[in-house]
Amino acid sequence: MKHFKLFIIWPLFFLSCQRNPDTRPNVLFIAVDDLNDWITLFDANNPIRTPNLERLASKGVFFTHAYCSSPACNPSRASLLTGTRPHKTGIYGNKSDWRKALPQTETIQQYFMNHGYFSAGAGKIFHHHWDGAFHDTASFHEFQPMPDTYPDSPLPARKLNGFEWYGSKNTDWGAWPLAVGDAVDYRTVSYAGDFLDRAHEEPFFLSIGIFRPHMPGYSPPQYREKYPVENAVMPVVKANDWDDLPSGAAQLLEPSKWFWQGMERAIAEDPQAWADMVTSYQAAASFADAQIGRLLDALEQSPYADNTVIVLWSDHGYHLGEKQHMEKFALWEKTTHVPFIVVAPGQIKPGTTIHTPIDLTTVYPTLIDLCGLPARSGLDGYSVLPLLEDSTASFPPALMTYMEGNHAIRTARWRYIRYADGTEELYDHTKDGHEWNNLAVDTHYLAVLDSLRPFVPSSSAVAVADMVKPSRVIQTEYRGDSNVVR
Repeated sequence: MKHFKLFIIWPLFFLSCQRNPDTRPNVLFIAVDDLNDWITLFDANNPIRTPNLERLASKGVFFTHAYCSSPACNPSRASLLTGTRPHKTGIYGNKSDWRKALPQTETIQQYFMNHGYFSAGAGKIFHHHWDGAFHDTASFHEFQPMPDTYPDSPLPARKLNGFEWYGSKNTDWGAWPLAVGDAVDYRTVSYAGDFLDRAHEEPFFLSIGIFRPHMPGYSPPQYREKYPVENAVMPVVKANDWDDLPSGAAQLLEPSKWFWQGMERAIAEDPQAWADMVTSYQAAASFADAQIGRLLDALEQSPYADNTVIVLWSDHGYHLGEKQHMEKFALWEKTTHVPFIVVAPGQIKPGTTIHTPIDLTTVYPTLIDLCGLPARSGLDGYSVLPLLEDSTASFPPALMTYMEGNHAIRTARWRYIRYADGTEELYDHTKDGHEWNNLAVDTHYLAVLDSLRPFVPSSSAVAVADMVKPSRVIQTEYRGDSNVVR
């Protein structure tokens, strides 16, 4: 793998000096699950309206080409929260026991705790699975978990989409007859509002995890009605798009291709099935945006607004049929391209836009710098602050990994994918934003391939063992309207 070093002299404004504890900024750390780039934050013509994300971006810097470290919830979150890369840890899948693999590693919350911060949170921060089995209690002084295995439980007795044969209970969508105030994301943000109403003697690191638009694709009726099926804006899909994919792609995608095959069967039964699913996702994303708006309102109405750094990110992208693929679990653009916004009053100029491709291993070191904490050794990513001083500064390309030995590299122009069996894909984003034409087999692009191959890791850690399902992990204490772990 090509080694990339940053030799940068920063102006005093960005120096990562240690601050006086009384002036250190708070942190509002917002994670959104499965939110892709088909939102108005990226392009006003996109169908999913996200006014609150745009409102947040206007206060700081929006990275237009940010990418997850891995296109699955658990490895992506473990990577971001520990500052490590999947190919170094062996944390590749949604069942990988990340804490057993990294027993001594300080999460970003722990690092801030060890430097005088009070860590609190709610919702989905670490991977939500098996009653919170992947949650890391050591990373929080106080935490409000999500309920049960499925948020917004109990689920309907029968699927809202009518396809009982299609996947698990998770593979469902529609207008869930649920009061807005009962939705898990609403309650998560209500916890944040209560927290921000309290007086805090020490700086805080508040982690808020928004679950939607993750499946099941439910949203309250008033949000579902904003995206009628008859007016659906649908993804553009190329017939036989897999014809130029190499053997490595077929092998990696084999476990997840049932989703698109199931959708084709669903369309045969109901021609509106796909549009119903797509618009349900759009509605769920709008509901998530509305909750982010409530969260921003709560911060702005609190005494902490002018001294709180905000970072918002999504754990990965999401396919809605593009490239004949559904959900995540692939190394293409749609699966890995995510919203990423950073706000730092007095440090980052409002309304800044950065187009340099980066990945989310940047989050940990960037927050350390913005809050003036001592640098932490052993992090795999770089702070993005040099890009704020000079948007043309040299920066390593974004690196994405899914399962052992499969990697993608994203530069300003190219997406290069190398699979575990050595086969490759190459896409030119100046001409082929849909990634329809794999150029890796075209001899005219040998020089491009040669320039990108060195960025691929030369070795990969062996996959860590999967977690064994526990009987119960999180014990909750009931406090008023919230279940809070202390």
